[in-house]
Amino acid sequence: MRHGRIRSILFLSALTAAALAAAPATAQTPYDGLWSVTIVTKAGSCEPSKRSTLTVTDGKVSAAGADVTGSIGREGLVRVSIGGAYANGQLSGNAGSGKWNGASAGVPCSGRWEASRQ
Repeated sequence: MRHGRIRSILFLSALTAAALAAAPATAQTPYDGLWSVTIVTKAGSCEPSKRSTLTVTDGKVSAAGADVTGSIGREGLVRVSIGGAYANGQLSGNAGSGKWNGASAGVPCSGRWEASRQ
């Protein structure tokens, strides 16, 4: 009887391991999804404000038709480059904010950004 139980346990363990190996890996982070971001210029001659939709997938930031690279850490730390401008800040739950800096026609500009999950 004891050997039968051991074989059953080994079989169930092997079956569980096979099922887990076959399951698709989803490396989602807490901030994955669509985000509406508003950028406001506080200093310089950059566009006064702009709204964009960014996508976060596995903690990586992207946007359709835009030169965007960066990441969102598991704790919500934001580090992004958008067309030569740089932004950092913090997301928490479904919202976040931070600062950015860049240039327009060689003139430095900077400001704040706010984001909300869509």
